[in-house]
Amino acid sequence: MRASVIRQLVYPLFRWLFRNPKYWVVVPLIVAVWYGYDYSQRPSMAYMGVPKVEKAPAGNVVSHILRKEGFMLEYSEGLKNPLWVTYKVGLPKYDSGKRPSRFQSDWRSWSRVTHDDYTNSGYDRGHMAPNYVIATRYGRTAQMDTFLMTNITPQKGSLNQKAWQRLEEVIANDFSQKFGEFWVVTGPIFGDKHERLNSGVAVPDAFFKILIKPSSKEQPARALAFIFQQTAKPRTSLMKFVTTIDEVEAQTGIDFFHELDDEFEQLLESSKTPEAWGLQAVATRPSRY
Repeated sequence: MRASVIRQLVYPLFRWLFRNPKYWVVVPLIVAVWYGYDYSQRPSMAYMGVPKVEKAPAGNVVSHILRKEGFMLEYSEGLKNPLWVTYKVGLPKYDSGKRPSRFQSDWRSWSRVTHDDYTNSGYDRGHMAPNYVIATRYGRTAQMDTFLMTNITPQKGSLNQKAWQRLEEVIANDFSQKFGEFWVVTGPIFGDKHERLNSGVAVPDAFFKILIKPSSKEQPARALAFIFQQTAKPRTSLMKFVTTIDEVEAQTGIDFFHELDDEFEQLLESSKTPEAWGLQAVATRPSRY
């Protein structure tokens, strides 16, 4: 069932309950059914297992998984950042709608980060699930979900609008045309100590992005991982940011793709194979901005 349909059903129900307090006794049952359904849908929105945060960053008091239209994430209420975001990229099916002028708080987050919490902070509101990819693969409702603040993390403009944007464009256009469907997992990397905005939002030291093409009869799974420091030079070749999934796991404390066969997982996650994706041919393409 699409998340937009669920919202159309659940929101009116809760409004009715607030107008009829004598029926509040059923609320725990509704919440249990909602959570059970949500939990059952999570595996279909991640490749080979929902990522496991095994060693949370300092300051992560509590985190919880949120499914959106077209993507899923784990949000840290203490850091006021997503810890990871995952989505599937395929060929475009929709036109990209007009970008909204403001970002919105997410009603499912009690830290209630707002658009204005980033204003004059020196950092961009950095999408983790990208506006364009999600909009063109999953539609308008999904696009609006990318503008919820639970999908946002502080990024230097020199990264968000340059090297990071270049990679997102390659993923959206070149790689999807060449490889069809594949998965992306992305998110921030925090050090032991981190700066915070005046609003309390933690500022990451770096960001990761992992691409994984599932295996087929013709070829085994292939993966490509990147780490970008906040201070990444705008025109640096994307080849310079290539790393291993093992290194991403070491820096984030997250276990990805844990349902893979152990031997194959070890091989896949320890390898650097940018040539399998043809990265070098597009690695120095200029940014759009």
